[in-house]
Amino acid sequence: MSLSCLSLYPHAFSVTSQAQCIKKSCLSRLQKRSRMCFLVSLLVDPDTVCLQCVDDLPGVHGTYLDEKTPETAEKCKGLKYSLDSLANKTRRYSEDDYLQIVTNIQRCPWKRQAEEYENFRAKLASCCDAIQDFVVSQNNTPVGSNMTYEVESKKQIPIRENIFHMFPVSQPFVDYPYNQCAVVGNGGILNKSLCGAEIDKSDFVFRCNLPPITGSASQDVGSKTNLVTVNPSIITLKYKNLKEKKARFLEDISAYGDAFLLLPAFSYRVNTGISFKVYQTLKESKVRQKVLFFHPRYLRHLALFWRTKGVTAYRLSTGLMIASIAVELCENVTLYGFWPFSKTVEEIPLSHHYYDNKLPKHGFHQMPKEYSQMLQLHMKGILKLQFSKCEAA
Repeated sequence: MSLSCLSLYPHAFSVTSQAQCIKKSCLSRLQKRSRMCFLVSLLVDPDTVCLQCVDDLPGVHGTYLDEKTPETAEKCKGLKYSLDSLANKTRRYSEDDYLQIVTNIQRCPWKRQAEEYENFRAKLASCCDAIQDFVVSQNNTPVGSNMTYEVESKKQIPIRENIFHMFPVSQPFVDYPYNQCAVVGNGGILNKSLCGAEIDKSDFVFRCNLPPITGSASQDVGSKTNLVTVNPSIITLKYKNLKEKKARFLEDISAYGDAFLLLPAFSYRVNTGISFKVYQTLKESKVRQKVLFFHPRYLRHLALFWRTKGVTAYRLSTGLMIASIAVELCENVTLYGFWPFSKTVEEIPLSHHYYDNKLPKHGFHQMPKEYSQMLQLHMKGILKLQFSKCEAA
């Protein structure tokens, strides 16, 4: 390694007094040395990065993270320095910064931590109570009441008899708590993952936004579906409000078996009519699927919960909503296809979704902040993120 890459730069950080600052171009060479280092913070100079090395961390000594030694778990704790710092960055978010951290996290063995899980689930239940409230029911929304919209919070809709009868009497998840749950995102990382068989073994499978699960896709994403969310914009754009393309819609949703279709009917007023149209279409067609509606009160409380943890975007992503619900409904949660990056850790380009490369609206969600929270839940043993290919069945 050249002397220029070994040179350290003056620094002063509140995160840690042990950080060493080097040129970003030296990172790959630094990784080849015998010390594992974690990104701590970025300097004003965009070409410089600050790290803390494993053998500098309190109580941490020894070898590479991917060596199966008793010290591995202690070394992995050092990742909190890098992740916390990156999560608090407000500008110049870099994919490469995150991918460096994810690479290190992948080297750490994952184990469910029952106490961490119970504590986090208790906090979610206290604030939001998915068990009783995430779906609108006749029990939590009486006839004659006024429903306040989630986002357009100054607007209300009166719950008359005709609307009231669209709701299930109570929460329909009769086998709660489920032992093993899969929350399947739509990230391009799922392509060639061979995760389908593992996903289908789950007791309950959540999916987002009517993704394709038939044909060759099923070997990567599985086919079992217990609940799938439906963005009303899909009904408008892809199925033309169920006027011209009603038959195609019914054919497409038949792939989901007897799954629940979950719609945000009461997030925006524009969603209400479209969501009710989906309900009426399924009822008239006597299909196996049933329609449920997100409760706007639950979504407001959930947004406040994540806001206290730094997720301040205009609206939470569907993935974070469903992952939060799964933690309350399930004993063990694995997330598949959650990968908001344009490439793998090996720098292989990826499509945004496993089925297309359509990007989300800029600024609508806060993917780096959200993913940082998911990484923290993974490192605490609360849920598991599946980063790579699944083992063959």
